[in-house]
Amino acid sequence: MSTFILGLIVVAYLLLTAFLGFLGYRKTTSSSDYLVGGRSMNPIVMALSYGAAFISASAIVGFGGVSAAFGMGIQWLCFLNMFIGVVIAFIFFGLRTRRLGAELNVGTFPQLLGRYYRSRTIQIFVAAVIFLGMPLYAAVVMKGGAVFIEQIFRIDFNIALLIFTLVVAAYVIAGGMKAVMYTDAMQAVIMFLCMLFLLFWFYKVIGMGFTEANEKLTEMAPLVPGKFRELGHQGWTRMPVTGSPQWFTLVTSLIMGVGLGCLAQPQLVVRFMTVKSSKQLNRGVFIGCLFILITVGAIYHIGALSNIFFLQTEGAVATEVVNDIDKIIPYFITKSMSEWFSAIFMLCILSASMSTLSSQFHTMGTSAGSDIYGTYKPHSGRLTNVIRTGIFFAILVSYMICYMLPNDIIARGTAMFMGVCASSFLPAYFCALYWERATRQGALASLWTGALASVFALVFLHEKEAAAIGVCKALFGKNVLIESYPFPMIDPIMFALPLSIAAMVVVSLLTKGKSEVKRLHR
Repeated sequence: MSTFILGLIVVAYLLLTAFLGFLGYRKTTSSSDYLVGGRSMNPIVMALSYGAAFISASAIVGFGGVSAAFGMGIQWLCFLNMFIGVVIAFIFFGLRTRRLGAELNVGTFPQLLGRYYRSRTIQIFVAAVIFLGMPLYAAVVMKGGAVFIEQIFRIDFNIALLIFTLVVAAYVIAGGMKAVMYTDAMQAVIMFLCMLFLLFWFYKVIGMGFTEANEKLTEMAPLVPGKFRELGHQGWTRMPVTGSPQWFTLVTSLIMGVGLGCLAQPQLVVRFMTVKSSKQLNRGVFIGCLFILITVGAIYHIGALSNIFFLQTEGAVATEVVNDIDKIIPYFITKSMSEWFSAIFMLCILSASMSTLSSQFHTMGTSAGSDIYGTYKPHSGRLTNVIRTGIFFAILVSYMICYMLPNDIIARGTAMFMGVCASSFLPAYFCALYWERATRQGALASLWTGALASVFALVFLHEKEAAAIGVCKALFGKNVLIESYPFPMIDPIMFALPLSIAAMVVVSLLTKGKSEVKRLHR
């Protein structure tokens, strides 16, 4: 495909994005519109926006590369994404979140917890964790999109990252939640169609059927590289050896971290507050499940099977052809697919990245502007402009972090942030919806325990991060405090979340709670 035609495709995509962003801007006339779309969003738009914000370039590029390296065990994450991330999230969390949000008249996740527990400290704490921690997640999503643009256009990574960031910044800052959700819905449709086509076209490329391809991948188990075999890799159609380093990475970090962490993602929770009624929210369950099944289910499946293509064309498996896991899927697409589909798939990656980034930037901006600044100056007429300023700084920080990220970080960075969110926010969030005995003191204890335990584990216990950070090495002369296996391999969420839950329950039972918090009328 010529550069001219490729350019036309991109320009058409950007013009449509700009139009939807402008439409959101035109319909944004109040702070409620900017924060939660005026609580009047179409349920189909909401469901598509939820899915697009959930599934980012990190899922397609990062986790797709992980499936190429580790195998189909990552499909358990697809199951958790559907069962926990949609079914449980919409039915058991979303319905009560929508009612509680309307009752308390809140527009953000920090406001939801802060007003429920009648604590300004809780609201500011949650907002601060979001504003300080989410830039890492945003940065890995930015890297996923920029890496793919670099591969397709053969342009410098720095230029790809700059153009990509400026486009997202333009419509998020201007249009708020309505612009974000309109563009999300369009991007979700592109992602769905591209992944559905890729799933069927892949088998034509490798010249095999479904059963034959899976049998071939099973037979390739002896070709697992030695460095992975030593970590517990048993083949691309089998789970790693139970208790091996690769098993702990796959199960505790990637599957559990992302599978549970999605329940407490602020940018996803706020979408439950954008629809008018519970009935409309229920309509989104099927759409959300179908979207995730096709998008991430397809790429996790194809990622593992891509080893067949690499063996046919390169004489080696994926990780021996491409050293950087984050670049396996972009390389595979450019080598295996026709030029026209590579261009279309680039729009899929752009859509996945832009939809998630726009939600992240909006969430970080509202955390700084509405949840922190607005707490001290609640009647400020400049609140929307302050939020826009917060979005600008969030984008700038994320952009700078992106340059400091190492290779193979996209999937791990996503799991890291989601794990911190689950450990910090999930117990207080769940108890606000279901446990009337929960107290303000219990919520504060849980938030602090989850956040500090997560940071402590990342710095001193989990070897992957602790070795890179270097603080433990500088203070104690070793990468981690507890070197006995398997402690260095266990993800921080396995320590932090149980401690956070325990703090919530114990402190709540020890403190008076019946009159302290505003209860949801069930």
